[in-house]
Amino acid sequence: MRSVRSKIIAAGLVLAAAGVGAWQLLPAGDDGRGVIRVGTSDVVSALDPAGAYDAGSWALFSNVYQSLLTIKSGSDTPVPDAASSCKFIGQKLTTYQCELRPDLTFPGGRPVTAADVKFSFDRIKEINSDQGPAPLFNTLESVKADGRIVTFNLSARDATFPFKIATGAASIVDKDKYPAKALREGGKADGTGPYLLAAYKAGGSAELKPNPAYKGQAKPARAQVTVRYYKDSAQLDQAWRDHQVEVAHRDMPPAVLAGLNPGMKDVRYQASGGTETRSIVFNVRPGSAAEKPAVRQAVAAVLDRSKVTVDIYKGTVTPLYSLVPAGIAAHSTPFFDTYPAPNGQTARKLLKDAGINGPVPLTLGVNARGVNIAEAEELKRQLESTTLFQVKIKSVEVWEDFQKAYAAGEFDAYTIGWIADFPDADNFLAPLVGAGSSMNNGFSDKAVDELITRTQSFSDRGEAANDFRDLQRLVSQQVPMLPIWQKKDYVMSREAVTGAQYLSDGTGVWRLWELNWL
Repeated sequence: MRSVRSKIIAAGLVLAAAGVGAWQLLPAGDDGRGVIRVGTSDVVSALDPAGAYDAGSWALFSNVYQSLLTIKSGSDTPVPDAASSCKFIGQKLTTYQCELRPDLTFPGGRPVTAADVKFSFDRIKEINSDQGPAPLFNTLESVKADGRIVTFNLSARDATFPFKIATGAASIVDKDKYPAKALREGGKADGTGPYLLAAYKAGGSAELKPNPAYKGQAKPARAQVTVRYYKDSAQLDQAWRDHQVEVAHRDMPPAVLAGLNPGMKDVRYQASGGTETRSIVFNVRPGSAAEKPAVRQAVAAVLDRSKVTVDIYKGTVTPLYSLVPAGIAAHSTPFFDTYPAPNGQTARKLLKDAGINGPVPLTLGVNARGVNIAEAEELKRQLESTTLFQVKIKSVEVWEDFQKAYAAGEFDAYTIGWIADFPDADNFLAPLVGAGSSMNNGFSDKAVDELITRTQSFSDRGEAANDFRDLQRLVSQQVPMLPIWQKKDYVMSREAVTGAQYLSDGTGVWRLWELNWL
């Protein structure tokens, strides 16, 4: 998912051109002004936090739920949100304690209690959904509730735990409305965030109204917002051109992003961060064509990232040579060091030395959205041009079906994007290649897991840098995943809308409450 950073530097560059907004013509909100319409091609896989680990779902969670902690715009440090304070108890980094704010209430009026927080975390572990965030809490052993105090007991030192409970995974739900052992069905969400979910249509829209009872880190929401979900970037672009949305985020077509310039009429845009990544994930289960490391290494040896970034993405993304992107502390380039240029002869030798003869048949899974198909076709072209591979592209239109398919091992490899959950190199490694990986590709390695555990033990994150580099080197040797590119986060808005520059900064938080009319 969900996908951040050495420090995330939000490049708050907003370039505006002259133009006149037409918000007066829109349906009126409670204050008589128009509802701000936000368009995205992201997908909400579930409204229940226990069943979602993807960018689209967490973007909505940022607004309708609260976590104990959050990350403020322009910062990379967790601060209290639903909690009034949080801290580690002692020096072992195995006990973390938070005190709830005293004045939080659910939409029905019932006070939020520590028991609700415990319930929210317990059910994530109990349900353990294939599409859920349970892998993020691999060190969480138990939760204790006492009055307004919540105590988390960890199985190992985990300096990243405060970041984890600042994410959508840690959304607090009403224990009277959500089942303990199953996901909640229907289009309802009962949270304590800046917005109330007034109406929801899966794959269509989410209507949000400011929550008058909200108490937390965010400023009170001022405008009603309707999020409109589009099938792909082309539909989002058309909605933007037709003035069906005032804000567009994730993802406009590459050609549109490449053509942004200060002289455009009635367009503001912001490019921030740069840590969204995309990779090939290999199915290493027995029976998969990618089971043997030599096959995965051979793919790494022939991958031409520049052809993908220029021909498919029009220069709006940059080549990536590690799971940890540039801009994040401890980033290195092990794939470039090992495979500095595409080389079919290197790939041929790798396969020959492993006793693999003839073209390797690979089924490449892809979620049929945006330019994903074009990207997959370029990867197929590159691999087959060596005569070492025969690639069959298997596209799946519905995101949830795609998730289930790769979890079930239906592909030898698949492409997927990643938006990290918090600003630390750990989140580009532990949930992707660690034990119980959210990639569901069957990869497991004792040395990798030991290094992940060790990196999580350092309260001074700089002290983990060498271990992070060793981790990246191990990944480049075994190649359970193969990084392709990283990109910036683009937000486009009409001149009549303010606050769009704060909507997203690569921290995984979607700040709809910052939006308002001039």
